[in-house]
Amino acid sequence: MKRLNWFIARHYLRAGRGRGLLSLITWIALGGVTLGVAALITVISVMGGMQGELRGKILESTPHLYVLEYSTSLRLQDYRQVVDSILAMDDVVGAAPFAMSSVSVMRQGADYPQPAYLFGVDIDTTRIAATDMERSIIDGSLDLTTPASGLPPLLLGSVLADRMGVFPGDSLVVLSMENLKQDMFGGFQPTLRQFEVTGTFTTGMYEYDLQNVYTRLDAAQELIGIDSLDASGIGVRTADAERATEIGLRLGDRLGGPYYVESWITRNRALFSALELEKLALGVIVFLIVIVAAFNIVSTLVMVVSDRTKEIGILRTMGMTQAGILRVFVLQGVWIGVIGTAAGAALGIGLSWALDRFEFIKIPGDVYFVDHLPATLDLVDTSLVIVASIAISLVATIYPAVQASRLEPVDAIRHE
Repeated sequence: MKRLNWFIARHYLRAGRGRGLLSLITWIALGGVTLGVAALITVISVMGGMQGELRGKILESTPHLYVLEYSTSLRLQDYRQVVDSILAMDDVVGAAPFAMSSVSVMRQGADYPQPAYLFGVDIDTTRIAATDMERSIIDGSLDLTTPASGLPPLLLGSVLADRMGVFPGDSLVVLSMENLKQDMFGGFQPTLRQFEVTGTFTTGMYEYDLQNVYTRLDAAQELIGIDSLDASGIGVRTADAERATEIGLRLGDRLGGPYYVESWITRNRALFSALELEKLALGVIVFLIVIVAAFNIVSTLVMVVSDRTKEIGILRTMGMTQAGILRVFVLQGVWIGVIGTAAGAALGIGLSWALDRFEFIKIPGDVYFVDHLPATLDLVDTSLVIVASIAISLVATIYPAVQASRLEPVDAIRHE
């Protein structure tokens, strides 16, 4: 009986003599499902790719965890003891102190300073770096060795270096407002120090390449006026960046007061929440294409029922039950949904792979932090799209299938 139901369903989907319009509508419904599924998978993959690229760019220069201290001086005192305690914890693979301050940098004789964030990093080669940036410095890929001039070294982001027109070997004046000195008239003067540019770096994040500058930890400590055993905080690298919040909670309990721990996820929560909301909104909008395709399935089956009314009556008189008629039309709708979903999934996966592999859609890197449209396929998201599309196709068959099964044999035969 199942084979008979499937045979009749396939027969009804074919274009018989004088039924070219019905066949065209069937192909339109099939194409609608295909395009809807392909577009939805591609959009979700692109949004996932954007999130992944952003996450990677952030983690290149950002530790997984920040360990800070509650104090009026906004300093973490005696960091060595705290670092040893952090490294003794499971799931922690690296920890290093850092000094951070908002500064202004300017060329000798220039009129306008450029605001920047100064990071002082520990270049102790016996430690595991807290960030990829620090690892590049320790490995020597980025040069923070003291130059021949004896001035403290300074690394600039490539965008900032281009804007200021400086090159390795040039000297810059760094101005800090955190280490104010009182002058003879009772006023306060910022601390000025001269640095020599030893290199530039490019992270791919426009804001980082425009605002971040790096120097040695001791030079930053001297500039902002803190002791050699103190730091702004401690950067921590965990075994799994995605579990940073969970590990940070355990680390905070281990250290206790006056220390507190903040994860990179928490610091960037607003940004990633906005991306998730955008991904959801775009997904819902594109999913409407699949809904429209489902209406096409309904209209197709309604026309089939209307066109095959006499044949349905003959099948009923020959002994086919209402359930059998119901299954015939459900199979037609499911066939359109399954074939369209499979074709759409193949098209969407192929397009997403091509976007990521060949990078043929270029976008401005200074706006979107990447220079091409990335795409990352997610098995869970793709599976949800496929299941939802087939489920909608199945639901779309219910009304016309029920209407066909309720036709009385005599009335159906007398239809023509």
